[in-house]
Amino acid sequence: MDDHAPAASEPGAPQAPAPLAVILLVSVLVVATCGLIYELLAGTLASYLLGDSVTQFSTVIGTYLFAMGVGSWLSRHVHRRELAVFVRVEILIAALGGWSAAGLFLLFPLVGDFRIALYALVLSIGVLVGLEIPLLIRILRHRFAFRELVSNVLTYDYVGALIASLLFPLVLVPQLGMIRTGFVFGLANVAVAIALLVALRRQERVGADLAAALLVAASLLAGLAMADRLQRWSEIAFYNEPVIYARSTPYQRIVLTRRNADLRLYLNGNLQFSTRDEYRYHEALVWPVLTRVAQPRRVLILGGGDGLAAREVLRDARVGHVTLVDLDPEMARLFRDTPQLAQLNGGALASPRLTLVNADAFRWVRTEQGRYDAILVDFPDPTEFSLGKLYTESFYREVARLLAPQGMMTVQSTSPLVAPRSFWTVASTLEAAGLQARGYHAYVPSFGEWGFTMAAHGPIAAAAPLPPGLRFLTPASERAMFDFPPDMARRPTPVNRLDNQALVRSFAEEWGRYDG
Repeated sequence: MDDHAPAASEPGAPQAPAPLAVILLVSVLVVATCGLIYELLAGTLASYLLGDSVTQFSTVIGTYLFAMGVGSWLSRHVHRRELAVFVRVEILIAALGGWSAAGLFLLFPLVGDFRIALYALVLSIGVLVGLEIPLLIRILRHRFAFRELVSNVLTYDYVGALIASLLFPLVLVPQLGMIRTGFVFGLANVAVAIALLVALRRQERVGADLAAALLVAASLLAGLAMADRLQRWSEIAFYNEPVIYARSTPYQRIVLTRRNADLRLYLNGNLQFSTRDEYRYHEALVWPVLTRVAQPRRVLILGGGDGLAAREVLRDARVGHVTLVDLDPEMARLFRDTPQLAQLNGGALASPRLTLVNADAFRWVRTEQGRYDAILVDFPDPTEFSLGKLYTESFYREVARLLAPQGMMTVQSTSPLVAPRSFWTVASTLEAAGLQARGYHAYVPSFGEWGFTMAAHGPIAAAAPLPPGLRFLTPASERAMFDFPPDMARRPTPVNRLDNQALVRSFAEEWGRYDG
C-alpha cells in the first residue's frame, strides 16, 4: 500500500483511484458524526444512570477530548502504512463504539464501580477517534493541495458534528433508543473500513482485515437485531423486577415493573411510585392543601403526568376544573389509554374537569395569566440542573403570581431525614419568593420518610376536616406531619437560584452519602 505517492498537482503525478479518493473524503464526514455520537451516548448514559447531567456530561466530554488529544499525539508514531492503520482503527472504533451503549447498560448492575468501566471505555474510544483525523490528513496529503486538504477535512468534520448534534436528540434517542443508535453508528464506522478494503483489494492483501471487519459487522447486526432483548436484560438486572413496559422518549426513559400485585414506575431509573403505597404519598401531597382552601374551584398541578395527584384532586366535589402541566406527552398517553393504568388513576386524565397541557412548566408559568386556588408542584427530585430550575426562586415567583390571594400550594421536597439540607432549601427558596412556607412529612414505605412544603401568601391556616374514605390521613396523623424531630428539624439553608443551583449540589451530596 503506497501512502507516499507524488502529489496529484505535480506534472505527470499518478492520480489516486477515484473511488478511493471519494471514500476517503466521505469517511471524514462519517467518522466525525460517529465520534460525536459515541461521546453523546456516553454522556447521556452517565446522566441516566448516575444522575446530575451537568457533572456527567462535563466529565465525559472532558475525558473524551483529552483522550482525543492523546490519540492525535500518538498518531505521530505511525511512520508508515497510514491507510492500513486507519482501517484497523475504524474496525476497533466500530466494535467499541457500536457496543458501547449495550455494554454499559449491561455492566451497570453488575460492577461495583461503574465509573471505572465508563471512563475506561470513553478513554479507549476517544484515543481511537483522536487518531482518525491526523491519519486521514496524512493519507490525503499527496492527493490534494494543502489548502484544499485542510479546508475539506475541517468542513466535513464540522458538518459531521452538526449532523450528530441534531440527529441525536431529535431522531436517534426517541426513535431508535441508545442501544440501537450505538449499533447503527458502529455499522457506519465498519462500513468505511469495508469500503476502503474493497477499493484496495487489487493492490493489497486485505484478507485478514476484511475478515475482522466482516466479523465486527456481523456482531453489530446481531446486536441490532437483539437490541430490545439486550435492553430488557439490562433493565431486569438493574431493577431486579420483571419489566412490563419500557420506552425512551425525547425527555426520559419510562419503565414500568410488576412483581405480583406491585406495579412500579421508574423515570430515568428513579422510582416514582409503587402501587403498594402511592396513596400515602398522594394523599399527603393533595389533602393538606385542599382542606385549607375554602373554595378550591381552580386547581393547577405541575408535573404528575401519571394522573395520581389529579385522581385525589378530582375526588373533591368543590373542584370545578384542574389544569395539569406535564412535559412528556407519552406519560399522559400511557396513563390515559392503558386500561390498567387508567384504573389506577381513576380515569383522571380523561375527565372533562381536567385540561392536560404538555409543556415545559418553567416556560409555561411565565406566560400563564390565570389564578388558581390550589397549586400542587409534583416534580421529580432535583437530581440534575434541568430539574433544579423547577425548584428555584425565579420559578416560585412565577408560581406565586398564579396563586390566588387566599390560595395554597405545596411542593414535593425530597426526604427531610436523608437530605435535610435539601428539604429545608425548598422552604428557604419559597420564602425568598415572597411566600410563607411550612414543611411537613409523611412515611411512605417505598421512599422512607418523605417531605413536602406548603406555601401561601399569608399565614397558613389550620386544617379543615378531612373527607371520608381516605386510606392514610386522619386528623391526628395530619397534625403529626407538621412535627419535626431534631434529626429533621429546620436548619439554615441557602436560597436555590438559577445562577447557583445550590439544591442540586446539596441533593447529590446528601443522597450520595446515603446511597454510598
